[in-house]
Order: sequence, then structure tokens, then C-alpha cells
Amino acid sequence: MQQQISDILATLATLNSARTKKHYVSQGVREPMFGVPVGVLKPIAKPMIGNQVLAEGLFATGNYDAMYLAGMIANTQTMTPDDFRRWIGRADCYMLSEFVVAVTLAETDFAQPLADEFINDPGEFVQSGGWSCYEWLLGSRKDNEFDPTHIQQLLDRVEATIAHKPLFIQNAMIRFVTAVGVSYRPLHAQAMHTAGIVNQLLAPTPTKKPMYADPLANITQAITKGRIGFKRRHVRC
Repeated sequence: MQQQISDILATLATLNSARTKKHYVSQGVREPMFGVPVGVLKPIAKPMIGNQVLAEGLFATGNYDAMYLAGMIANTQTMTPDDFRRWIGRADCYMLSEFVVAVTLAETDFAQPLADEFINDPGEFVQSGGWSCYEWLLGSRKDNEFDPTHIQQLLDRVEATIAHKPLFIQNAMIRFVTAVGVSYRPLHAQAMHTAGIVNQLLAPTPTKKPMYADPLANITQAITKGRIGFKRRHVRC
């Protein structure tokens, strides 16, 4: 197994892109990494999908590209909540917590309670992963799989706390609100209301950077395009 992992790392090293690495660095990804585009990882991942032992080995390397590949091949039928707690504990940037751990978690039967646990965690990237998981869930699962009272509570929590959160958690919260407004019909109107409040709270000033995205504009655009109720067929790449 160790030789296989070494061979995979050697292959990834030959597929690096200076442009991709520069982008990853700008997004807070830390060394070690090669900077392999996701599209290049897909054919590498295909024959390995479902090999959880290999996924664990790749994730344990601490190399960003290998960890991303681990999420692409992970077997969500065998992973446990403790596995995800361990993974998100090692996620040292939002691209790992949100686009590897949260995306993979969204395919499990225990995604919602574990996402709630992550949202309540003091860690910045753990929290962002929890909010992001709900984004992926709302965008892929039937509306009746969610408790509208709980989703409303999360919207209320965004309104009450987003102004005081670090940037990456704010970004994840914004995408959560957008996902409710676009993909969860029961609370579409409520999400529009929350989006308007978020815009007011995070309006840019000379001393504050603008928000990641405008949730109200994104939801309105989805209305214009007739995409309210949109659901993804697949979550992971």
C-alpha cells in the first residue's frame, strides 16, 4: 500500500500546474501540494473509487492534492462519523473542509447530525465544513428529507451571527442561504428575507472587504432562470 501511495504521489508531482498552484495558494491552501487541476485528478481517481484503505492512506499524507483525491475515491458506505471527525480535524483550509470532507459527508445517512455538530465546533474550517455540507445536501436531496423548523433555525442563526464570523465561515453561510433559497422550496421566501439581511450586514465599507457573493442576487437570478427547486444528480466530482 505504501508503495502504491508513493507511486501516486510521484504521478501527481508530474501533473502539477503552476497556475493551479498559484490559485490554490490564493485560496489559503497550504504546503505540501503540487497544484494538480481537479479535472486531471478525475481519470486518476476512476479506477480507485471505493477503495477506502487507499483513500485513508492518501488523506494521511497531508499533501493537498492527495487529500483531494482521497475524497474523490472515498467509500461513503463504510466511512463512520469518527472517520469524518478525523478528516475534518486535519482540514487546514476551506477547500479541504468544504470541497472534500463536506462533499463526501453529504453522501452519508448521518450527514445532517454531523453537519450540525461541525457547525457548533469552535474551529473555523470545521464550522465552514458544517455549513457547506448543508449546502450540498439541500442541493441534492428531496425537500422532505429536511425538517423545515431546523432549517429555519439555521437561517435565524445566520442572521444573528454572520457579522461576527471569520471570512470563510461567512462565505459558507452565504452559500447555505443561497442553497435554501434556490433548492429548498418550503423556505424559499424566508431565505430571500435572510439574504437581504445578510447583504445589509456585510455591505462593503472602506475598511471591510466585500462579501464572497450576493445571496439575494443569486437567488433572484435562479428565479429568472426558472431554477427554483434545482437539485444536483451527483454531489462529488
